[in-house]
Amino acid sequence: PILYEHPAEVGADRIVASLAAFEKLGGPAIVVDFGTATTFDAVSEKGEYLGGAIAPGIQSAAESLYLKTAKLPRIDIVKPKHAVGRTTVASMQSGVYFGYVGLVSKIIEVIKNEIGKNAKVVTTGGFASLILPELDGVAVHEPFLVLEGLRIMYEKNRS
Repeated sequence: PILYEHPAEVGADRIVASLAAFEKLGGPAIVVDFGTATTFDAVSEKGEYLGGAIAPGIQSAAESLYLKTAKLPRIDIVKPKHAVGRTTVASMQSGVYFGYVGLVSKIIEVIKNEIGKNAKVVTTGGFASLILPELDGVAVHEPFLVLEGLRIMYEKNRS
């Protein structure tokens, strides 16, 4: 069941990723997808899709600094050597990287407070492997979670 107020608004990728997470880990579960947007999806203990949160993706955020300011350059998204940058590029990399670690950690924390402290966290998406080492309590990283969800959906509906 999709308990979103307007179920048609939820992206199919979010639904199938949540299905795969529930099938693999049970519930409650939180899916964090590091794509163009960073999405957080909450699944109840019974497997109900509850909703979630959507934040700009890490690349989108870094790109907006370049596009929307006069002097900030385009940067590569990497883990900086130090939190205190000594160049503009290093400062931007620190802000983007550690800012996302904080954003993701905090959103996971508040979702767990709502759906259950025992919620299992699964990550997926292109930038997950960069941020994952900084996150506590991630049960599993599944790079192909959406594809796995599509397979599960197919299997459930083929008869």
